[in-house]
Amino acid sequence: MAMKNAFVVCGILASSALAHLHEQAVLENVHVAAQDKTQTWLEKYGKQNDLGYTGPLSFSHLDYARCLEDDTKDFDIAILGMPFDTAVSYRPGARFGPYGIRVGSKRQNGQRAYTLSWGMDPYQQNTKILDCGDVNMFIPLLRHNWMMKQIPLSAYDNALALDQMEVAYSTLLARPVAKAENDTALQDLTHVFAKDGKAHPRIVTLGGDHTIVLPILRSLHKVYGPIAVIHFDAHLDTWGYPPVGGSVQSRITHGSFFYVAWEEGLMGNNSMHAGIRCKMTGEYDITNDEQVGFKVVSTDDLDDIGITEVIRRIRKRIGDSPVYLSLDIDVIDPGLAPATGTPEAGGWTTREVKRIIRGLSGLNFVGADVVEVAPAYDHADITSIAAADIIHDFLSMMMSTEPPKSRDERKPWKDEL
Repeated sequence: MAMKNAFVVCGILASSALAHLHEQAVLENVHVAAQDKTQTWLEKYGKQNDLGYTGPLSFSHLDYARCLEDDTKDFDIAILGMPFDTAVSYRPGARFGPYGIRVGSKRQNGQRAYTLSWGMDPYQQNTKILDCGDVNMFIPLLRHNWMMKQIPLSAYDNALALDQMEVAYSTLLARPVAKAENDTALQDLTHVFAKDGKAHPRIVTLGGDHTIVLPILRSLHKVYGPIAVIHFDAHLDTWGYPPVGGSVQSRITHGSFFYVAWEEGLMGNNSMHAGIRCKMTGEYDITNDEQVGFKVVSTDDLDDIGITEVIRRIRKRIGDSPVYLSLDIDVIDPGLAPATGTPEAGGWTTREVKRIIRGLSGLNFVGADVVEVAPAYDHADITSIAAADIIHDFLSMMMSTEPPKSRDERKPWKDEL
């Protein structure tokens, strides 16, 4: 027993000595490396590229600029946040939508954006895409008129907020496109419909509650006149509310903005809903909706007629008109996208929505948005991730002249033994 204990003690001492020698060697190597200052980070490791969970917060790690104050920035497509949610009828929180969608886009980037679904990378199409930040304004402080303080989109005065959004959108819409004059890929889409005959950039907006579409349509009307709308949503949003207490502003909400847009002559009579499944007062709501200029593809229609026919009906109705695509995230079933203000059970899947969007490629899109993302109601960012991925589809859609072919059409399947 004594000899056994002696062997154990010797083993422990030997191991300790070896470990001590190893540690000394490591420390010596570190010391030598610290003394070697001949290489900088850039020389030794290369550029400081961001990972999915690092870097400044911009959509898909795009270049970020405050385009509303810096008129030297040009672009073909702008990402613009509108953090507004004070015209909602149920749960607020969509003011955090632009932030949430950018968080959901962190795993996307311009160096790895090719998808099997599209067969292309939207960031490699000779098109400049820029994250232009969020709508805000600068006003002088009364106490120190020499100072300028950044005041975000008003959460206290909806009339002011709507004007801010309209001015912001019009400002970016008036910028020259970044593409060279001899590159007509973008011009063929916009200058044909623009009143001034010039090419205009397109804007993908991050909402915000759905009311933001009213100032957007007002801005687009100045450039294109009446346009068609493809509206993905669980709700019609064409209800015409009477003023409350004599307040004209009170009738503009996220459920009535299309009705107001129709009153103002901002839309044509060939618009289309997709994914409707809300409760209504009765057939009158549909009659009113048709008067405003919409036809409906309901959620259940997809089961009855299939995705191919849904796409065909939308394309047929829109035709060659300039068209704006507005997508309320509640078109997706709340089991897959819970973070929204007015959830409705029984919605489409994210995959079904994405498939329909691909089928709409080649229409004359002049802008698009994703709205009603309210991250406070999310779980593990699944809604924000879905919204960001849909915006990736929007970018691909805007750069495609036709729907992408299926993988089998691009490369026929071959059984190999």
